[in-house]
Amino acid sequence: MEILVITGYSGAGKSVALDVVEDLGYFSMDNLPPSLLEKFIDLAIESPKIHKVAVVMDTRGGDFFSNLPQAIERAQEKKIKVSILFLSASEDVIVARYKERRRPHPLGDSIVEGYRKERKELEDIKNQADIVIDTSALSTNQFKQRLTRELASKDQAKLRVTINSFGFKYGILQDGDIIFDVRFLPNPYYIPELKKLNGLNKKTQDFVLSKGQSQEFLDRLYDLFAFLIPHYVEEGKRQLVIGLGCTGGFHRSVAMTEALAKRLEKLDVVIQTRHRDMESGD
Repeated sequence: MEILVITGYSGAGKSVALDVVEDLGYFSMDNLPPSLLEKFIDLAIESPKIHKVAVVMDTRGGDFFSNLPQAIERAQEKKIKVSILFLSASEDVIVARYKERRRPHPLGDSIVEGYRKERKELEDIKNQADIVIDTSALSTNQFKQRLTRELASKDQAKLRVTINSFGFKYGILQDGDIIFDVRFLPNPYYIPELKKLNGLNKKTQDFVLSKGQSQEFLDRLYDLFAFLIPHYVEEGKRQLVIGLGCTGGFHRSVAMTEALAKRLEKLDVVIQTRHRDMESGD
């Protein structure tokens, strides 16, 4: 098991960091007192599905926060890999962020007083950190990209693209980012020998993909996503859901989903396909 302790100055971006690590598959918890870390780890160990844990620990914990080094040491004694991510920002940036949010600093009557007190209290843990990121000059998206590069494996850092086939007769795909209607393609439903063969069958695929408009449509989709995907990644998008719909979600949309997935593999993304309504038949 891996434990990532997220700490740092108030207003430096710990909430954003928590969103990033959750997207990377970490089981996460905010504002966990160090005294409860050991119990939390014991509970996580009992779950076979939890392999990476991220916890935010900071000065909101009051006197409990001083116990953080001992809590980390006890976790390491259990042969658990513990890493510390420390987020910092300059005084003027923290002051500006708090003024924009109109919230008080947790450690002082004034934002400046709280920042300086916190910086002094966190000096030792900052020196122990495995990763230190100064967010002063980073936009939210830039920070997300930087943190993703620091923490993610090669595949995790890629955009995850899910291509779903579905049938309009059963309702539109609710979680689709982009939806395409493929009912303009020739329908195998009206070919007796193909009627009962779904879009995963080679005969059905050959029929659908042999038509000129099918290949042109795939070419145009590839060009569209070759343009869009780098911009999505630049903006920090982690997942793209594409929907291809036909009448029943059995023939055309299934065949086109599989064909599009093969095309998009060239774009250095992680691809998966799903066929929502194929088992409904039709």
